[in-house]
Amino acid sequence: MDRLEAIKLFVRVLERGSFTKAAADLGIPRSTASEVIRRLEKDLGSRLLERTTRHIAATPDGDAYYQRCVTILADLEDAERALRGHEPAGQLRIDAPGTLTRVFLLPRLAEFVERYPKLTLQLGQTERLVDLVREGVDCVIRAGEPEDSSLISRRLASMPEITCASPAYIARHGTPESIADLQGHHMIGFVSSRTGAPLPLEFTTGTGIETVRLPAIMSTNNADTAHHLAREGFGLAQAPKYRFADDLASGRLVEVLPHAPPPPTLLAAYYPQNRQLSPRLRVFLDWLVTLFDDAAFQGCAGTRL
Repeated sequence: MDRLEAIKLFVRVLERGSFTKAAADLGIPRSTASEVIRRLEKDLGSRLLERTTRHIAATPDGDAYYQRCVTILADLEDAERALRGHEPAGQLRIDAPGTLTRVFLLPRLAEFVERYPKLTLQLGQTERLVDLVREGVDCVIRAGEPEDSSLISRRLASMPEITCASPAYIARHGTPESIADLQGHHMIGFVSSRTGAPLPLEFTTGTGIETVRLPAIMSTNNADTAHHLAREGFGLAQAPKYRFADDLASGRLVEVLPHAPPPPTLLAAYYPQNRQLSPRLRVFLDWLVTLFDDAAFQGCAGTRL
């Protein structure tokens, strides 16, 4: 394996945190990967990686070498792209919530693939915090501000939120006409990944945002489960309007307190800041901006930021 391939392997080992995963990504045996890194360290006269049975991390020299290697590989990709006629190519790994993927991305993905036929996409569908570098993900699409402040964001839209409940729940507890009427009601507890506690309901009023904590018979950290619990009549739920659109149209859910909606939620794409923006990710982000600019989506997607 030549020096350039060794550099690519070294970067991949650090980003994946595993010789086995890096070797699988590059289609080589794990034993070969270990030997290539050993020779690289010998040639450089410096230890690049700290290895334990459960963890791989860069040494100070390894971290400095990694930063330079990432820049070199990005420059090389740009140079190759110029010779190939500026057409992005390769695999793009994206992670977005399942419902958002189905509502916004899937109906329009064919046009993106047709425009960039040399790109292949791997679509993950989660709502958890993703370690982009270690898991080999190019970007994530998320609602709300990320917990990882080291990520670069590309803002896509301001998503309107609503409060809703099932007709059966309303029949048992009544329709609240004001925030004060919420006494005696229940909420679907959506558990915060930061605190481990259910988030309060939020309502926009003439004086600002008012938070209300209601008893929660059911709590979850999964948005799809919270949606299902609302349909089953376990309490009031708040989420972006697009998530409830079909149920609102069919009558399985009804909007509550429409004059005091929750504050809108930021929707953005996030990617690591320790590397240059690749051509394939750049065209995908530009396509996302166009997607959420489309007037046909504004009813659910809200407004562009």
